[in-house]
Amino acid sequence: MNNAALDANGLHRSRLFAGACLALFPTAFSFALVGGILGQLKSEFILTNADVGTIGGAVLWGMALSLIAIAPFLEKVGLKFAAVGAFFGHLIGVTLLLAAYFYAGSPSGYWVLFLGAISLGIGNGLIEATGNPMTAALFPERKTVKLNHFHAFFPGGMVVGSLLGWVMFKIGSVGGIDLGHWTAHIAIIYIPIIGYGIMLLPLKFPKTETAEAGVPVKEILLYIITHPVVLLLIVIKMITLSLELGPMRWIPDVLTNAGMDGMLVFAWLTGLMAVLRLFAGPLVERLAPTGILFCAALLTGSGLILFSLFETGAFKLMFAATVFAFGVAFFFPTMVGLMSERFPKAGSVGIVLMIGMGMGASGTLQGQMGGIADRYMPDALDQQRTIEILEQVEDRFPGYVAEAEAATGDLDAMAALGYRTQDAQTVYENNAAALTYYRENGELDGPLTGNALRALTSSGLPQEEALISEAGAILSPADNYGGRMAFRWVAPVALIVALFFGLMFLRDRKQGGYKAVKLES
Repeated sequence: MNNAALDANGLHRSRLFAGACLALFPTAFSFALVGGILGQLKSEFILTNADVGTIGGAVLWGMALSLIAIAPFLEKVGLKFAAVGAFFGHLIGVTLLLAAYFYAGSPSGYWVLFLGAISLGIGNGLIEATGNPMTAALFPERKTVKLNHFHAFFPGGMVVGSLLGWVMFKIGSVGGIDLGHWTAHIAIIYIPIIGYGIMLLPLKFPKTETAEAGVPVKEILLYIITHPVVLLLIVIKMITLSLELGPMRWIPDVLTNAGMDGMLVFAWLTGLMAVLRLFAGPLVERLAPTGILFCAALLTGSGLILFSLFETGAFKLMFAATVFAFGVAFFFPTMVGLMSERFPKAGSVGIVLMIGMGMGASGTLQGQMGGIADRYMPDALDQQRTIEILEQVEDRFPGYVAEAEAATGDLDAMAALGYRTQDAQTVYENNAAALTYYRENGELDGPLTGNALRALTSSGLPQEEALISEAGAILSPADNYGGRMAFRWVAPVALIVALFFGLMFLRDRKQGGYKAVKLES
C-alpha cells in the first residue's frame, strides 16, 4: 500500500470510499439480475407471483434484519466487523441460490431460494451498515453530496447488471453453458464480491462520528426514541424505500410481458438514477435536502401512475421510466444525508436503524405487490380460451404421465418421449387445482390459474408445442395487467411523503433556510 495516500489517522480515504462503492455492486446485481429472471424462476420452480415477490422480499428482509440487529452494537464492534460480515453473507447467499437449481420442481426449491435470498440480503444490509456511516465519517463537511455519490453505485451497478443480463440472454449458449439461464446470472454476482473483498477488507477503517465524539450508545438510543422528528424520519424511510425498491423489482418482468425488453428499460432507468446522484451537488445547494425530497415524492408517484396507464408503446414506457427515475434517484442518499446532517447525535445507530426499518417495510411490499398482481390477473385472461386450454390438459396429460411411467428405466424410451414423469405430473396437478376451483366457484383464481399456465409453458413437452404457445400468449398480457394494477395501488402513498417534506421545507424557509448541525466532542 502507498503510505503517501494515508491521512494523519492512517486511513486510505480514497480507497476506502472506492471499495465501499464497489461493495454496492452485489446488492445492485441482485436487484437487476433477479428482476430479469423472475419468469424463469416462476416456470422452473412453479411459483406464483406472490411466491417470487416473497423471495424478492426476503432479500430486503435479510437486509432489514442485519441492519436492525447490528445497529445497537455498531459503535462498539466497528465498521470493519460489519464489512467482513457482509462479505461472508454475500458469498453464502449466492451459493445457496445456485444450490436451489438441484431442487427445481420440488417444494424444497422454494425454501432454498428463500434462504439464499435472506443470506444475500444480510450481506447487502451489512454493507449498508458499513458504507453509510463510513461515508459520513470520511466527508463530514459534504455528507449529503458524498452520500449521493456513494449511492450512485447502486443504480450504476444495476445498469451494469442489466446490460450483462441482456447480453447473456442474447448470446445464449456458449460451449454447452447456457448464459441465459438464471444460474449463470446469479453466478456472476461472485465477481464484485471477490473484488470488494480484496480491495476493502485489508484496510484500516475509521470510527463513526459519534464514536469519535465519545457519545455513549445509551445516550444515542435515548435520543433516537425520544426525538419525534427522528422517529418520523424512520417511518417516512419505510415508505420511500418501499416506493423505490418494491416497484423496481417488478418493472423488468411487467415490461417484458408488455412485449418490450424490460432489462433495457431497467438499464435506462437505473442509469438515469446514477447520473442524477453523481451530479446531485448543485441541487442540494439550491433546493436543500427537504426540497429535493418533496419533488422526488411527487415525481415517483407520477411515474408509477404512468406505468399503470401505459400498457404498450416504447416511447410512453420510456417516458414513465424517466419520470420515475427522476423521483426515486434522490430518496435513499438524501434521506440518509438529512438524518446525518440535521440529527448527528443519532449517529450510525440512527442511520442504520432507519435503513433497516425501510428495508423491512419494502420487503413486505414485495409480497403484497405480487398478491395484487395475482388478484387482478384473471381480469385480463380470456376465460373461454383459458378454460379450453385447462380442459385439454385435463384430457391429454394423464396419458403423458402413464407413458412416462411406463418408460421409466428404459433410457431409449425416455429419450424418445422427450420429457419425464415429473414434468407431466406437475402440469396435471397444477391444472387440476385450477379447474377444480373454477368448477366449484364459477370464476378463475389468479394464483392457481397462473400456476397452471406457467407449469404448462415450462413443461417443454414436444407433443404440445401448439398448446404451450397458446398458453404463453394468454399468460403474458395477464401478468402485465396484474403488475400494472399493483403499481396503481402503490402510487398514492407518495403523497404522504410529499406532504411531510413539503412541511419540513416550509418550516426551514421560515427559520432562515436549511442548516446542518455540528456534533461536538
